[in-house]
Amino acid sequence: MSENKDFLEKEPIGKLLLKLALPTLAAQFINMLYNIVDRIYIGHIPGIGASALTGVGVCMPLILIVSAFAALVGYGGAPRASIYMGKKEQHTAEQILGNCFALQIIVSLILTAILLKWNRGLLLAFGASENTIGYASSYMNIYAIGTIFVELTLGMNAFITAQGFAKTGMYSVLIGAVSNIILDPIFIFGLHMDVRGAALATIISQALSCIWVVAFLCGRKSFIRIRKENLRLIPGIILPCLALGLATFIMQASESVISICFNSSLQRYGGDIAVGAMTILTSVMQFAMLPLQGLSQGAQPIISYNYGASNAERVKAAFWLLLKINMIYATVLWALVMLIPGVFAGIFTSNAELIEFTIPALRIYMAVMFLFGIQISCQITFNSLGKALESIIVAVVRKFVLLIPLIYIVPMIWNSDRTMAVYMAEPIADFFAITFTVLLFRVRFRDALKKIQKPTGK
Repeated sequence: MSENKDFLEKEPIGKLLLKLALPTLAAQFINMLYNIVDRIYIGHIPGIGASALTGVGVCMPLILIVSAFAALVGYGGAPRASIYMGKKEQHTAEQILGNCFALQIIVSLILTAILLKWNRGLLLAFGASENTIGYASSYMNIYAIGTIFVELTLGMNAFITAQGFAKTGMYSVLIGAVSNIILDPIFIFGLHMDVRGAALATIISQALSCIWVVAFLCGRKSFIRIRKENLRLIPGIILPCLALGLATFIMQASESVISICFNSSLQRYGGDIAVGAMTILTSVMQFAMLPLQGLSQGAQPIISYNYGASNAERVKAAFWLLLKINMIYATVLWALVMLIPGVFAGIFTSNAELIEFTIPALRIYMAVMFLFGIQISCQITFNSLGKALESIIVAVVRKFVLLIPLIYIVPMIWNSDRTMAVYMAEPIADFFAITFTVLLFRVRFRDALKKIQKPTGK
């Protein structure tokens, strides 16, 4: 414990942030590759790339829902298991692990049945057209079969990192990402399976990651293990886990709702090409956001520990350093998108018409990207200070209060080009959301610092 205190209280903030952020950034980058590699390969399928990319893009709301359920169980159970490990209550920690493992399997089976039976109707409702539903449904039919691998990999990997095995957790992601990158061209181009090949490569890759995760949690290296006697669901064990994971579930599931709103509105005004462009825009935004989140997660333990230690100066120093780094990264990426949007679009498609359409859409969609360093820094600091409610509030304001209504309102006001007006909802919502976040953060951050400065002010 003394080493941990020296590490977090005495080491220079810059060096400390670098040490903690690099592994997280590596995991985030690997995960980003995993998520977008399918879209890159699919977008370059000769002849059908643009339509196929649009079809797979329409699948994103369903994929996000699957991930959200994994987070509900895994991100709710893993912290509680860590708490009981800290209390030396090994049996309870293993009960939590076993209950979450069993529930993940149950949830996987239910989601698989729903996706196989109703995916076509859901995809049409989410923005697929008659031209793209074939690709979307083909991808989802195969992806649905691998739902159990996705759920167990994402949900159970949280229990590996919660025990302090950060590298092992990173390897879980790395195994799947590398496998996917290798298998995608083999199945898509070599075996001429198109989108079905991309889906098959994904579930095989997830299966390999799943085997790694479950094998580790059943093996001797894991401090807590999956045991047969702990697989029976106990309400007193599993319900508190679900309560803790609910906030993460809501935040991830809301991305699915937003994706549905964008796709349905774009299909109405711009057709398949507008929906295809949206797939590219969200991929570029993901490229922008994940490093910001990785840096912020590296700062979280520094801010949290020093806040608990009533060291206001280090809390302030860590926040301001995080803000500066995030602002620099966000501004540089924003400048690149504004200057060379065609390069970013060309990563995901070789279709000249789609690239031409995406260029102005990308500039509009990411118009205030340079301010996003503020949003992420403030939101992660809310979490670090234990202000979960404020963190949820700023996310809900941006997504539900501002963005979703604006997706439908802006096209009604800007009649000259309603398709581009849909994309404009994003920067408008971001500007007002960031303004709200800054105002709320100034008050709550000042109050939090005053609270820990009281003892030294006497």
